[in-house]
Amino acid sequence: MKHIDLFKNVSLATKPHIIKASPKSDMAIIWFDIWDTQNGSKAKLLINHSFNLGRHIATVRATNMNPGVPQCHNCWKWGHSTFSCRAHGSRCQKCSGPHKLEHHRELAWCCKANPKSNPPRLKTAQGMPCPYSFKCINCKGEHMANDYKCLFWRNRFNRDWHSKKAQEAWETKANTICLAVGGKKL
Repeated sequence: MKHIDLFKNVSLATKPHIIKASPKSDMAIIWFDIWDTQNGSKAKLLINHSFNLGRHIATVRATNMNPGVPQCHNCWKWGHSTFSCRAHGSRCQKCSGPHKLEHHRELAWCCKANPKSNPPRLKTAQGMPCPYSFKCINCKGEHMANDYKCLFWRNRFNRDWHSKKAQEAWETKANTICLAVGGKKL
């Protein structure tokens, strides 16, 4: 896009996301955010203009400011923005621990020394990557919470899917509370 005259004075706010229109389609949608003025003057110059992208013709269309399901950058859960997060502290998107990613090496159980464990665990050496697997706070998979491999990330534009998952999580939590108080409904 840097080599296309239409985008000469445009700065991208994030890396573009390419999503295939459907599994068997030969078309794709490229989502990108730009840095713009408050009145949107740069976006107005782009909208409805076409350009060549390799041997393909692309047309710029306007969309809602945030068409997908938001992911909080504080607790890394889906369905709310960082601004409206009710978590009491930050979570690590790598291990789900109660710390930010930049403090993972110093605070995470997996990187700290534990001489009492069997076998004793040494502190992860400076400059070495964390040797333990990732733990997604959303799907419990072995990847970071903001990784494209996550089912939640792959369904980030599917509000119904996210609503269903949120309902399932709420029901699981309600059943756990019910079991904890001796099987009595609250």
